[in-house]
Amino acid sequence: PGGSAPDTGGADAGAAPLRVEVTESNFQELVELSAQVPVVIALWAAYSPESAGMLDTLEHVVNSFGGRLVLGTADIDAFPQLAQAFQVQAVPTAVAVLKGQPVPLFQGGAEDAQIRGILDELLKVAAANGVTGSLGGGAPQDAEPAPLPPLHQAAFDAIEAGDYEAAAVAYRQALLEMPADAEAKAGLAQVELMARLQPLSAGDTEALRARAATEPDDLEVQLRVADLDVAGGHVEDAFNRVVSFIGRNFGPERETARVRLLELFDVVGTTDPRVAKARQGLARVLF
Repeated sequence: PGGSAPDTGGADAGAAPLRVEVTESNFQELVELSAQVPVVIALWAAYSPESAGMLDTLEHVVNSFGGRLVLGTADIDAFPQLAQAFQVQAVPTAVAVLKGQPVPLFQGGAEDAQIRGILDELLKVAAANGVTGSLGGGAPQDAEPAPLPPLHQAAFDAIEAGDYEAAAVAYRQALLEMPADAEAKAGLAQVELMARLQPLSAGDTEALRARAATEPDDLEVQLRVADLDVAGGHVEDAFNRVVSFIGRNFGPERETARVRLLELFDVVGTTDPRVAKARQGLARVLF
């Protein structure tokens, strides 16, 4: 890998570009586009040996989805504010933006199949939230997207209105009617996380983190900071925090923490390698 910026092509001539370089001037456009298709953002740096390979693999996989995803590449040296916004601790890192909300994906290099699984999960979460558009790049996308099931549509409409509780009610009803509905399960985990984070101000966040450092066995504080970590892309920190709490505590609080951890697994995506690692850690402290 050299020090030059990656190409910003990636789509066939005449098709909507599926890979763009993220800049200060176009970032807001990409955020708005995330209401139509999920936007995958790869944060890279010239000094990172893994960056070039990750970008090439991501572009190949994103293109194979036929315009249902867009890839944005961001050089953190040229656009450091973006790395700060996503609280990126190392490069390369991949995150997604879905309806304006950050969704952590993975950090470091990853194989084609692994990335494909992660993006499959992202598209399921997107569909559960009514994001089913296509830019028409890559493979032909002639058919109109299938209409959402009524309860999923109700949840989507509630999310659009900022009513996360109503969205959660719709997803819970969908799961009562069809317990194996993976999209409803993922959607429910997402909106419940959004609802828990909605009332928090910057001052609240700082106070929670300070309390978490001094009160490691306060269940509510530890779970709220885990929410903040997942939303900010610090997925492993969130998982480790909850697993450690479970390892130190017993009784009802332990079960509450275990259930929340499983919900966070659904938010991140069950095929994410960080989820598999955390499941192993959970098994160790439980058994």
